[in-house]
Amino acid sequence: MPHRPERLAEMIRDEITELIEGELADPRIGLAAVAEVSLPAPGRVAHVRIQVEGNEDEQRQSLQGLMAANSFLRAQLGLRLQVRHIPELRFELDRSRQDAARIEELLSRARKRRAKNA
Repeated sequence: MPHRPERLAEMIRDEITELIEGELADPRIGLAAVAEVSLPAPGRVAHVRIQVEGNEDEQRQSLQGLMAANSFLRAQLGLRLQVRHIPELRFELDRSRQDAARIEELLSRARKRRAKNA
């Protein structure tokens, strides 16, 4: 099965998304979405990148809430996916949207300076 890690990562992403939306009741977890799950070899750790709306403090609190729910999430994944080994979940904030917005802002400033100097 050459694509097994990719399929498992996608299944984990789908299930964690459902669990965050419907079953986690931790008030620290705000509006969060699973951006990506990567499962590097040998597949013992799944890196779960989370996008969280809000300021830095709200993002940090959401990440802490998800880390606190780690064992619950792994248990639920074990029940739902029925695979022999559920990888350890490592949550990380996905800042790609923020980084892209910052880059776009810098490019816009550079374009304005060029137009002004031209």
